[in-house]
Parts: sequence; C-alpha cells; structure tokens
Amino acid sequence: MKAPRKVRRPPDVARIIDRTIVRLWDTIEELESLNPAELNFYRVAVFGSARVQPGDKEYAQVREIASRLTELGCDIVTGGGPGLMEAANEGAASMRARGLRKTRSYGLTIAIPYEKANPYLDSVTAHRTFFSRLHHFVRMSQAFMIFPGGIGSTLELMMVWQLLQVGFMTERPVILVGDMWTGLLEWMRRDMVPRQLVNAEDLDLVHLTTSLDDAVARIERHKQKFDQARELVILERRRVERIEKDPPSAVTADETVEPTVP
Repeated sequence: MKAPRKVRRPPDVARIIDRTIVRLWDTIEELESLNPAELNFYRVAVFGSARVQPGDKEYAQVREIASRLTELGCDIVTGGGPGLMEAANEGAASMRARGLRKTRSYGLTIAIPYEKANPYLDSVTAHRTFFSRLHHFVRMSQAFMIFPGGIGSTLELMMVWQLLQVGFMTERPVILVGDMWTGLLEWMRRDMVPRQLVNAEDLDLVHLTTSLDDAVARIERHKQKFDQARELVILERRRVERIEKDPPSAVTADETVEPTVP
C-alpha cells in the first residue's frame, strides 16, 4: 500500500512576519553594539505638541530655547512636523539669518496624512512606523527636552524614561519644561511609589522646570562634559595614528644594554 500523501498546510504568514521582525531587531542590536558612541555632534531632541499655533506662548518659548541651544553648538532634532516641532526647527534656522548657525536641524517625520514636514529642516528622514522613529530619536540624541504635548509626546517621554530606568541608556538629560508635567509626577509619587510599582529614585531620572534659563543651563553643563570626552577621543585617535605612521624601532638582542652591578 502507498503511504498516505501528506497534506501541505498553507504557510502561517503572521508567524513568519513576527519571526522576521524579531530577527530584524536582533540584527539592529548587533549592529548597534559595533557602532561606537556618537561623539561628533551634540544633538538635542525636542518633543512637543503638533497642535500648538505660532501665536501661542509655548511656540515662542520653544523657538527661543532652540535658538539658544543652537548658539551653544547643539543640533536640533524633532519630529519634523508642525506646532512645537516647527517652533524648534524655526528657532534653529534663525541662527542662519544672524550668521551664527553652525549646526543642523533634523526632522524625523512620520507617515501621517495630516502632518507634513515643516519648512525649517536641513535634513528629513521619513519613517513609516513609530517604532523605528522612536529608535532613531534615541540613536541621534544626547539630550531630550519635552514641552507640553499629548499622547505622542508622552509616548516619547516614557520611551526615553524607561531606557534610563533599566540602564539601556545612561547620563542623558531628560528635561520636562512647563507646569503641565507637574501633575504627571505628582500622580506617580502618589499612586506608583507607595505600591512599589516604581522606585522613588526613578523619578529623579527626569528634571522638571518652568525656567528656560534652567533648562538651557543643564544642557550646557552636559554638553561641556560631552565636548571634554570628545576631545579625549580625538587626542587618543591622533596618538594611535602617529604610532601607526611612525612606529618605534624594535630593540634587537645586540642592542640590549646589560645592567651594571655596583
């Protein structure tokens, strides 16, 4: 008798996609481990609502702070859209008109029909998913400033906050600017900390301020440390290059000097 013919089941497309995505992120993580720390450019990510209008107080504040950060030599990174994202990119671009601008203004846009790239960007990277966009923000930025915003801005804040909490990212300032975030921290202290859902020190990973001067000063201090580390890396790189270009001559056995005995 012939063996019963096996029935080939149709492929489980959903399972194939899930496994491919996991492998893709594994590959990304492996590539990240090969990539040295970014020490060439100091970039500040600015998060905030796309719904704020140019005449609003927050718009003027974000434009001012981005202008001041640009004067310090910081690149500005936003979601590239309207509202407070546009305000940040506009503030950075204002340095060009004054002849003081030596940095760049980046937009990491998302494929949303009603959210178009603003006109103040030097570089645009278009993302089709929020996952890749969030990952790109983290890869590019040495500091994060979060202004009033909605679900999207809160998502960006929580992503960065958790990376600091679990140690996947270290020593990067996360600054909450504005009274709006006071309620969030109060809620976490009132409801999360007593139930040990978070540690009290986790709340110290972010800094809340209503002062633009305070926010800029914190970024400036962190950038000074960044610049010092960058200088050390450059000096070490030059030292290695000099050694490779003109290596010291090897000492032969005949040239060895015997120590004298007193």
